[in-house]
Amino acid sequence: MSTESAAAVLPAEETEVDETAEQDRPWSTVVWNDPVNLMTYVTWVFCHLFGYSRPKAEKLMLDVHQKGRATVSTGARERMEFDASRLHSYGLWATVEKQ
Repeated sequence: MSTESAAAVLPAEETEVDETAEQDRPWSTVVWNDPVNLMTYVTWVFCHLFGYSRPKAEKLMLDVHQKGRATVSTGARERMEFDASRLHSYGLWATVEKQ
């Protein structure tokens, strides 16, 4: 006669993951300074692509020029990737970051 021991099956621990917090976390499109593009051109691109007023576009351009970077848009990741690709098509160096 053999004795078989039955392994007790315990329920797996459930870990709570707040998926909505991760999805709701905004992303941003950042434009970086470069030695190629003129400040007037960068201002024009910001006005043209994002519909920013000239003063707002100039402020963002000065941030790029003086601080080395500026956040030009925030929102869903897909939209920020789209914005970055549009900026690339105008010759600006842009990346997407999670905030």
